Amino acid sequence: MDVLAGLLEGPRARGAFMLRACFEPPWSVRIADGAPVSVMIMVAGEAWIVPENADGAPHPDRPPRLLRPGDVAIARAPDPYLVTGDQATPPFGEIGPGQSCAPLNGAAEGHYAMLGLRRWGQRDGAVQMLIGTYQMRGEITGRLLDALPPLLVLPTEVWDCPLTPFLAEEIDKDEPGQEVVLDRLLDLLLIAALRAWFSRPEAEPPAWYLAMGDPVVGPVLRLLQDDPTHPWTVASLAAKAGVSRAALARRFTELVGEPPMTYLTGWRLALAADLLRDSDLTIASIARKVGYGSAFALSSAFKREYGVSPQDHRTGAS
Repeated sequence: MDVLAGLLEGPRARGAFMLRACFEPPWSVRIADGAPVSVMIMVAGEAWIVPENADGAPHPDRPPRLLRPGDVAIARAPDPYLVTGDQATPPFGEIGPGQSCAPLNGAAEGHYAMLGLRRWGQRDGAVQMLIGTYQMRGEITGRLLDALPPLLVLPTEVWDCPLTPFLAEEIDKDEPGQEVVLDRLLDLLLIAALRAWFSRPEAEPPAWYLAMGDPVVGPVLRLLQDDPTHPWTVASLAAKAGVSRAALARRFTELVGEPPMTYLTGWRLALAADLLRDSDLTIASIARKVGYGSAFALSSAFKREYGVSPQDHRTGAS
């Protein structure tokens, strides 16, 4: 299984918030929706993304980034940020949780509004962006997204997104199953963007991602991810890798940052967290699917890791 596809396969976009944002200068919007991750593609015009502190002041350690046509940006929670045509322009609206929009700085109600199917902002705006927002954070996605900076930008000079024309066309359609089509396009776009990002010299990929290329640790990671229900031990993994237990434990910990069994536990519990959120399976059934012998064993491990019971996690997710 491809490592990025595998990590994103469980918590796929479901009813993602997707639209074409249109603006006419001067324009400025504050994003404080707390969404796990948002993907922005600049289609026409230019925009600044200005990271902020929780109090709305520009973030001292995260410089503003300029988006030009074809550039792709990925922003992750929780910090807010400004999207604006001019850094000196105060925001005229704030996007809050649930994608609600409140006017700011004297702007009239409806200054930015829905203009039709998946089109928002100002009518006939010369500045246009395609925006896709994941509404929920899944634990497997979290293992990946936690390794990303709060804001990353892929300029079109380093990555010409092949999905942009298709997404720009599909986002304006109103056909049966269109939301599902857009969800899958957003997943493909995110995976492709992360692959491109991790190949950049300025990126800092997570340790497990780099370890996938190691001739010893890489195959072991794939075994753990592809078959988490197997009763793996360090000895059985070492035998598969053709090295001693001590050599595997030492090299795995050095490259991944944690021992093999600790990694396996985290992976199993991440899978369980997604199944609790996305399925109606009983806790006992989930325990079997992720490699635990009983609901009690899963519940004990889950509470140690997440601080809540599986049932409380399911209730909170819904």
